[in-house]
Amino acid sequence: MPLALLALAVVAFGIGTTEFATMGLLPQIADGIGVSVPQAGNLVSAYALGVVVGAPVLTGIGARVPHKKLLLLLSGLFVIGNIASAFAPNFGLLFAARFLAGLPHGALFGVGAVVASRLVAPDRAARAVSMMFLGLTVANIVGVPAGTALGQQLGWRSAYVAVAVIGLIALAALAAFVPHQPRGQQAGIRHEVRAMKNRQVAIGLATAVVGFGGFFAVYSYLVPMLTNLTGISDTSTTLVLALYGVGMTAGTLIAGPLTDRALRPTLYAGLALLAAGLVTFYFTVHSTAAALVTIAFIGAMGALITTPVQMLLMAKAKNAPTMAAASNHSAFNMANAGGAWLGGLAISAGWGWASPNLVGAALAVAGLGLAFMGGLMDRGGRGSESSEVITSSAAETLAEPTHTTSAT
Repeated sequence: MPLALLALAVVAFGIGTTEFATMGLLPQIADGIGVSVPQAGNLVSAYALGVVVGAPVLTGIGARVPHKKLLLLLSGLFVIGNIASAFAPNFGLLFAARFLAGLPHGALFGVGAVVASRLVAPDRAARAVSMMFLGLTVANIVGVPAGTALGQQLGWRSAYVAVAVIGLIALAALAAFVPHQPRGQQAGIRHEVRAMKNRQVAIGLATAVVGFGGFFAVYSYLVPMLTNLTGISDTSTTLVLALYGVGMTAGTLIAGPLTDRALRPTLYAGLALLAAGLVTFYFTVHSTAAALVTIAFIGAMGALITTPVQMLLMAKAKNAPTMAAASNHSAFNMANAGGAWLGGLAISAGWGWASPNLVGAALAVAGLGLAFMGGLMDRGGRGSESSEVITSSAAETLAEPTHTTSAT
């Protein structure tokens, strides 16, 4: 695997750390800027809103910018957003800074996924993309707990400073290791938007919103489930969340090879097993050992979905895959918001702390139905959709003299 993939993984690590560390520092942030904890929770929404808006907008604005230069610009914006978060003097400016930090999130992942897929041979494209996503899952094991601990010991602002430093390291690594990948004469916002009108792209995004919503319906309420039903202490929940991250990392590692071999079957299996895991957790949540095993399994199946959805969107967007790849991360954040909302409705209705598991399972099954619908719409092409990403996206560069596909 090229060193460029390591640089992309560092970017993903920084993104994952800044996205989730805020959740663990809400009491410190609330106390530091003089607001309530629920009001401070709006900072999480501000970041998610930035992701939803920034993914299509920044990708469209940069549609003619060479991929490496666009990655550097987006990484610079990521650093600026986190520095602004660290020094924001009041809630209003901190809200704006978190929105700014979220803007490049989806575009970085979208452009990064396209770049990663072109760094290797076509039959290893999904593995390359999953290696970038690996940085996001490792952030849940190392970055988020470390950032939370740093913020609790040295003040919440130090966590954002640390993330900005990670962003600078990623920026240097991108500049050093990512090769130039020119954009062809067809590149442009009209070209990208036209590709987004493909029905398969719409179904793929809907699959991400609904199916992954099942994952977030449970993840959002995992801590109160553990403390109220499993009997795990507040001080131990961080370790359990890290276990969730271990499961996600394992799922990401197996997702790449499986997706390269059989994209749609991997997606179908991931959604079906996620639904089964969530139903199982509804019953095992009362037993510590069984609950921990189920949590790791749910994390793995949630991560297993990510790579095939990303590759599917890139394939179906034909020779303009960047906006589709970026919009996938807008879809994931919509899944985050929607899943948490539906899970909360179940709890508020008096169905119990375990009820989000059944809500999540229903969403995963609905996502599986959407995925099957997309499969039925396909007319049975012979080549793998993972390879189709490389074949179709190469059309962007046919008018250019060079195209980097080094696998060294």
